[in-house]
Amino acid sequence: MKKVADPKAAEELSFEQALEELDGLVRKMESGELGLDDSIAAYRRGAELARHCQTRLSAAEQEIRKLDNDVLKTLAPEELRGTES
Repeated sequence: MKKVADPKAAEELSFEQALEELDGLVRKMESGELGLDDSIAAYRRGAELARHCQTRLSAAEQEIRKLDNDVLKTLAPEELRGTES
């Protein structure tokens, strides 16, 4: 039975590292190469990685909103008509 590696805590990983590990876990689980216990461990780790990725994405979104000073807005169709050539 293959063991799922016990890597760094998710919080120590960059978004890209966590996403890459999550993708690898999904591929292993979908391939059926993991036994039941390892599948449960992989699922647990995947949930941890998914939460970490979501947290990082939310933090990035908040930072972008702060940098843009909330100047982004949805344009109404009437506002777009004046920009067409």
